[in-house]
Amino acid sequence: MSFIKAKEYLETYGLGNKIMEFSVSSATVEEAAKAVNCKEEEIAKTLSFIVEDKPILIVVAGDKKIDNPKYKAEFHTKAKMIPFDDVERLVGHEVGGVCPFGIKDGVQVYLDDSLKRFSVIYPACGSSNSAIKLTIAELENTSNYKKWIDVCKDI
Repeated sequence: MSFIKAKEYLETYGLGNKIMEFSVSSATVEEAAKAVNCKEEEIAKTLSFIVEDKPILIVVAGDKKIDNPKYKAEFHTKAKMIPFDDVERLVGHEVGGVCPFGIKDGVQVYLDDSLKRFSVIYPACGSSNSAIKLTIAELENTSNYKKWIDVCKDI
């Protein structure tokens, strides 16, 4: 189960006790914000794409959407999300629980600049009813990210 993988991964950083499990769904930004009791923009949603036939993850603020021209400038290709039915096989987590923790080897993680305005964010934790409260520094430390990027639309 991907929740267990994410939890075991986060426990190696001493953060297992910060994981929250809910009796309600946290699969969407709106549901997660209600479950956590925070603003929707504070949810760190993890989006999955294919670049050069390889899966990548981009962690963005909950109120943001991908800006196609910015994405193309960064990755030199059109934004192509991983099809719903392929996400778990390629990334290691199913849609609704995708996060950068306990993912399959070779999946590159990017953090979007839209997260930098927060001191604390809430990414999912491998299931559609979990989240973890992290500082930006903790997200950087645990996500094994490649780099910070700017691929979201300005509001």
